[in-house]
Formats: sequence, structure tokens, C-alpha cells
Amino acid sequence: MTAVKQAPRVSTLVDKLSLRDRVSVEEIAALEAVLETPKTVAAGADIVREHTRPMHSTLLISGFSARYSTLEDGARQITEINVSGDFIDLHSLLMKQMDHGVVALSDCVIAEAPHTGLIDITERHPHLARLLWLDTIIDAAIHRQWLVAMGRRSGLGHLAHLVCELYLRLQAVGQTGEMRFDLPLTQSVLGDALGLSSVHVSRLISELKGEGLVNWSGGRIEILDWRRLAEIAEFDPTYLRLQSEPV
Repeated sequence: MTAVKQAPRVSTLVDKLSLRDRVSVEEIAALEAVLETPKTVAAGADIVREHTRPMHSTLLISGFSARYSTLEDGARQITEINVSGDFIDLHSLLMKQMDHGVVALSDCVIAEAPHTGLIDITERHPHLARLLWLDTIIDAAIHRQWLVAMGRRSGLGHLAHLVCELYLRLQAVGQTGEMRFDLPLTQSVLGDALGLSSVHVSRLISELKGEGLVNWSGGRIEILDWRRLAEIAEFDPTYLRLQSEPV
């Protein structure tokens, strides 16, 4: 990891939290104060290793990362893809030992927040603490949707659901264009997220393109027909809690 100078730190996090409730100037300052100097992490490197006991939680400022678990034979299952503005291991504040790892899927910029500082936020800024608590609850909701997709959706529906989810999560932090977003992930990584082989993922992408639902090329996705894509996915964005409901 290498230090990054003058990198914005909490802007994407605040953008996301502000969709759900107002974030005060004092709360923004508290978030800025708790974060240490941003660092870069190269694609493929672990940001958090499995089974460790981190003394900090990590904010993803830019890039894509993923929570994952590995089996004894080396097989990897990705259980959530993280985007800018995500606290990728906020739950380690209370869980202590990590039951999974977090890997950088692209080059990432991160900032660490010592647990001592986060505990101070819970004591001095209870409203902000509730907002961060909501963020971990939404993580759990995402995991539930991924579980349903893995067990009950078709491969095409599963991939369509992932595309819909990532578009809205990236839109929330200003990382999309007009129905377009960057997703610089290999088919192997997508296979680890979907529980499918790279060959199967390739076929599903071709099917989405052939149906006129997306353009997908060079790590960029353009959604051509949101309504039909959402129908195939049976996508209900309620679990992402992208509306204002004060906490």
C-alpha cells in the first residue's frame, strides 16, 4: 500500500448517507477526523485478510473490492461487491475477528478508521452512529438478496439482478452516466460472485446483449432497456434503502 496525497475521503460516503437522512456539518467533520491518510491498494491484493482481528475499519474511497470466503481446495465465493463510499468492514468494530476477507478487484484508494475513533463517534454523535448502523443493516440486506439469487434465480436473472444493483449503488455515489457505468471485472471474478464458471458467465453476457438489454464491452456497461432487465431480475430496490427516512 502507498499513501495518496490530497485524496477526497468522505464525499462518496456522505453522498450515500445523505440519501437516507441529513448529514450535518459536524458529522461530516467527525467522519473526516476519524480517517487516516488514504492509501492505494493494487488490484488482486487483500485489503483485509480472512480470520484477522483488525483494529480499524476501512472506507473504500474509489475502486471496486469484494468480500469473499475461501474453501480448503482454494475455491472462492464472493459474497458482496463493494463500491466507492462503502465501509467494507465496519462490522469488525463489534465482531472483532473477520470471518471473511476483502480483496481489491481493481486498484483502490482506501482510508482506515481506527476502532477507537469509531467508538468515540458512537458516543459523541449518536445520529451518525445510527446512520452507520443502517449501512451495516443494508449490507445484510444485500447478502440476503444474493442468497436468494444464488438459490432460486436463473443464471440470467442472477446476472441481471447484479447489474441492476450495481447501477443503483454506483448512481447513489455519482459513479454513473446516462444508464452507463464502469465495471472493470473479469468474467472469472463475476463467476466467483455468481457461483458460475467463466464460460457460463460469458454466455449469459452474450444473452443479455443479444436480447438488446445491455451493451457490455471493455469493462463498461450501458443499460438499454431497464424495464425488461429489471423484470428478468425480479429486481425490487427496496433493500438498498435509497430513499430519505430519518433515523
